[in-house]
Amino acid sequence: MQRRLVLLALAASPAMSHAVEEPDYTVERTLDAGNAIELRRYAGYAVAEVTVPGPADSAGNTAFPILAGYIFGGNQGSRKLAMTAPVTQAPQKLAMTAPVTQTAAGDNHVVQFVLPKGVTAENAPVPNDARVRLRDVPPRRLAAVRFSGFWNQANYAEHLAKLTAAMRAAGLQPAGEPVLSRYNPPITPWFLRRNEIWIDLA
Repeated sequence: MQRRLVLLALAASPAMSHAVEEPDYTVERTLDAGNAIELRRYAGYAVAEVTVPGPADSAGNTAFPILAGYIFGGNQGSRKLAMTAPVTQAPQKLAMTAPVTQTAAGDNHVVQFVLPKGVTAENAPVPNDARVRLRDVPPRRLAAVRFSGFWNQANYAEHLAKLTAAMRAAGLQPAGEPVLSRYNPPITPWFLRRNEIWIDLA
């Protein structure tokens, strides 16, 4: 019940229903126009993130109440932050030999809320919940595929296959796990949803 209430609150938020702030990026190249696959360069931004156990399908629902609590005032100073997009989700990775070699760390996922522009890990309010971590994401170059529809494994797998095929054709090497990025609240009709998969590039 608590999760449903939080998700409904997010859906009703003006920041989620109109123009929503998202990280700045430029499109370097279109890899496959028919499948909305792009090569992008992102500016740096900050995130609030939490690691949750369980499969990918349930990770977002588990993490949302924790992260929403933080941005809606569950922090020192009770400061409320604007809801931004996207909400990202990826398998947790455990660094083995810094900085690049990584391996899976169980069936856990890291879910992130992007923080508003001008907010950094240093100046963001301190979370009341110790599970919430603040982190600056450095500028990055990635390949992305955009698609609509529900957030299910079949839809994800179909578009991940298209993205990796386009990357192979362009001679691009991945440098991390795929990241699922969601831009809309759960009540958004399936045909209006914006979903993306990102893969960082070497």
